[in-house]
Amino acid sequence: MSYAVPPASSIDATLAELVEEFDLLGDWEGRIEYVIELGKDLAPLPDADRAEANKVPGCAAQVWLAVRRDGDRLRFLADSDSALSKGNIALLLRLYSGRTPAEILGFDARAALDRLGLPSALTRQRANGLNAMVGRIREAALAAA
Repeated sequence: MSYAVPPASSIDATLAELVEEFDLLGDWEGRIEYVIELGKDLAPLPDADRAEANKVPGCAAQVWLAVRRDGDRLRFLADSDSALSKGNIALLLRLYSGRTPAEILGFDARAALDRLGLPSALTRQRANGLNAMVGRIREAALAAA
């Protein structure tokens, strides 16, 4: 009997890749630098998406998160005026963008972020902002479900 192997693009596989990448970095200074580097790779956010309605409340910095429907999948575009917040949202987009609402809602983001050790490396205000970003993504998935 053969079992289907989940596609490499599954959300769990993406998390496993991130865990492996974070483990290679070792200390928190390296990990935070890596998160900031992730943010530098974000595609530019169209000016039209820098609307008040796309701002994520509860973040220390300004963070914009726009949602696009692509068939049964949600694609997210984002930006921030802070390098660390931009990196955090880039990490979340790597996990969530291109997923179905069911995949997004079925994924335990808090456990995933704890597995990466990210909340403990951030100030309380930054960790709250990260949770607010996850909350906005989940809200979009609920609305699309």
